[in-house]
Amino acid sequence: MRPVATAFGVAGVGVLLFHWAQLPLPWLLGPIFACLLAALAGVPLGGIKLLNDSMRTILGVAVGATLTPAVLASFSGMWPTLLLVPLMIALIAALGVPYFQRLCGYDFPTAYYGAMPGGLQDMILFGEEAGANVRTLSLIHATRVLVIVVTLPFLLSGIWGADLTNPPGVPVRAIPVLELVLMVGCAIAGWRIAKRVGMFGASILGPLILTAIVTLAGGLHNRPPAEAIWAAQFFIGMSIGCKYAGITMLEVRRDLTASLGFCLILIGLTVIFVEAIYMTGLAPGMEALLSFAPGGQAELTVLALIVGADIAFVVAHHILRIFVVILGAPVAARLMRSRG
Repeated sequence: MRPVATAFGVAGVGVLLFHWAQLPLPWLLGPIFACLLAALAGVPLGGIKLLNDSMRTILGVAVGATLTPAVLASFSGMWPTLLLVPLMIALIAALGVPYFQRLCGYDFPTAYYGAMPGGLQDMILFGEEAGANVRTLSLIHATRVLVIVVTLPFLLSGIWGADLTNPPGVPVRAIPVLELVLMVGCAIAGWRIAKRVGMFGASILGPLILTAIVTLAGGLHNRPPAEAIWAAQFFIGMSIGCKYAGITMLEVRRDLTASLGFCLILIGLTVIFVEAIYMTGLAPGMEALLSFAPGGQAELTVLALIVGADIAFVVAHHILRIFVVILGAPVAARLMRSRG
């Protein structure tokens, strides 16, 4: 348990330093940078997967609590931008696979599953079955999420003037006890049910669906309290930084450099899509950026909550992205391999 205790201590110091320096998102970016620096310095860090996953249920409840009848009615107007999600994934694959395979020298399975903007666990699982380098995949996807999560807050505040200091919710004392109990029940039951049926992203989507049902039935009128969202940010940030634990100089020179180059490709594609969506009036710029930035679903949900973006719009696009990647990756990989 020493690496786990060390990670908690390092992440806590990161939060304090970010608060002291008045830097944005101290509960998220503080743990990310502190744990990243500690990992690169060779400090042994660890986490508790069950605890990390349980913190993600808070985000599922937060999104589900926003899905009122009026919000659900707006879903039909999202189809033009939703149709762009598979197109962006195809372009990422078309550019990312040759980049990793020909320029970086990776084998095809590692190149393919490294390029796919899906969930870390899903891409590692598919990649391992296909014979990819699991450690390389882990570093590629951790770096993708890290770069997106660190870059977006500065873009949101610099371009749209988003206030990153806003609390992500009301204090816990302002929420009725019955609603707090319902939120906890939706988080636990939704997660367990979704996991049992094999749903991807069970820790977020299960609580989201069950909370939405309770909200539509009139049982909930509030999102989770600010303290719960801060806790979720803390664990998400800590888990991102800890993924670099044990990294070697060879991996820094090869995998980390390759990952950063790929992030430039992703950022370029994201800018093109966001600009096209904004210029054609399909969606506001901030919502388009949060929806098409290929970061982690949990991390983008946190940012959307903090800046007050259209949560339903953002989450719908990320769910579709993960869905398309998970369903399409194995099939596309077999087709491309048979042609090669």
